[in-house]
Amino acid sequence: PAVRKGLLIFSLVLNLGLLGYFKYTNFFYSIFCDIANRHFDPFHIFLPVGVSFFTFQSLSYTIDIYRKEIKPVDRILDYAFFVSFFPQLVAGPIVRAKDFIPQISLPTIVTRAMFGEGVFLIASGLFKKAVISDYISINFVDRIFDNPTLYTGLENLFGVYGYAMQIYCDFSGYSDMAIGIALLFGYRLCLNFDSPYQSSSITEFWRRWHISLSTWLRDYLYISLGGNRNGKLNTYINQFITMLLGGLWHGASPMFILWGALHGVALGIDKYIKSIIRIPDTKLIKFLGVLFTFHFVCFCWIFFRASSMQVAGGVISQIAFHFTPSIFMEFVTGYSNVLLIMLLGFILHFVPKPTEWKVREWVTDMPLPAKVAVLVAVIVIVIQFKSSEIQPFIYFQF
Repeated sequence: PAVRKGLLIFSLVLNLGLLGYFKYTNFFYSIFCDIANRHFDPFHIFLPVGVSFFTFQSLSYTIDIYRKEIKPVDRILDYAFFVSFFPQLVAGPIVRAKDFIPQISLPTIVTRAMFGEGVFLIASGLFKKAVISDYISINFVDRIFDNPTLYTGLENLFGVYGYAMQIYCDFSGYSDMAIGIALLFGYRLCLNFDSPYQSSSITEFWRRWHISLSTWLRDYLYISLGGNRNGKLNTYINQFITMLLGGLWHGASPMFILWGALHGVALGIDKYIKSIIRIPDTKLIKFLGVLFTFHFVCFCWIFFRASSMQVAGGVISQIAFHFTPSIFMEFVTGYSNVLLIMLLGFILHFVPKPTEWKVREWVTDMPLPAKVAVLVAVIVIVIQFKSSEIQPFIYFQF
């Protein structure tokens, strides 16, 4: 047991040490310089693309073996294949060793259903990213967050709504394409998004948003801290620490830490309220819960997107004190294309699950020429909407 624990600690130190060096050296060095009243001259450290994702994947292998949930692979190439499997390597979903490694030893078979599902996911993911997310970003959201005080509160509010749809379509679009490409190679990856803005509570939101990260943090961090085993107060503290570190995982910035802290506090409050009050399960209560949860998530997105507290404060100040509703019709006329794309995104997001699955099955059951036609149609639409510059995926920076 001592040797096994020692090897686990060595793996944790090595993996987290490399992650810390690449992502947080300049962050903590800048804090040190502020405290010591010294000039901050950042180190020139190149951040490997997707380092946060493949580090967590590697850690899942070590921890799962330590917990005896899986056995070590017989060949180093199998481990290397697991860590470097390219579809989801740079932006998720975060693949667990116990979910992926058993598939390596199975015969690689791509069934007709897997092929059809893969085509559907690739097409839908490409549409989300290149049509909805990029168009909203370039033509509206980036302008608002570059200088929020130049725009009215109404425009800032819709800019926040736009970013909520942009980051969802950008990230879930990548995940859809990654899962779809993996299916074409004969491998199944975990679901990463499940219509998160349909959530009626912040707890439900984190069961639907970036599922691979939230479950990773729950299983490997929250439970390791003690989970809910030592009373309510410790449960809330462990939950808050987990979300705080989840925010820090996204980047070395006080804005990400604040974003994680807000979600940590909200999760604690949600858990506490549900422990003392039985909330009726009615359509009206659910609707109000969805409305409140969506707006709280949007409020938190302000800090996630803003480059500084000054920018975030500007967005909030404009919405609170300079809303100017009188320009609504002029705003709708001037940004009609952007608003239509945003509306399309929200409509597609709130499509009932049974309808979504019927469309998926319909595409899956299509003959091959029809599947090709669907992909070609999506590509043509993407070409019509493409910008002059390539827009990288948001989560590439993490």
